[in-house]
Amino acid sequence: MQTRAFRMNLNPGLAAEYRRRHDQIWPELAQALLDAGVVDYRIFLDEPANVLFAMLTHEDLHGLDELPGTDLMQRWWTYMQDIMPSHPDASPISVDLLPMFQLTRP
Repeated sequence: MQTRAFRMNLNPGLAAEYRRRHDQIWPELAQALLDAGVVDYRIFLDEPANVLFAMLTHEDLHGLDELPGTDLMQRWWTYMQDIMPSHPDASPISVDLLPMFQLTRP
């Protein structure tokens, strides 16, 4: 298993809309993530700063690198583009975070 962490930004005042869209995540997108090897995916909000922090745990052998090229992911990014800073291709602007500390139960 591997864990990735990254941050994204949310446009001010749109936390409720972001939550609503994720509460109603498209079933086919959730399945595509699971099929690509995602085991756990969590997103947290630093509300005063409008910063999203995501942690994604996936299997060592995964298909996550193929997802951005799918029509499904392109449609999701376009759907989310109006509430968060995005690249010209509609993908969210994100910054990978470097692991600095881990405490694991033996």
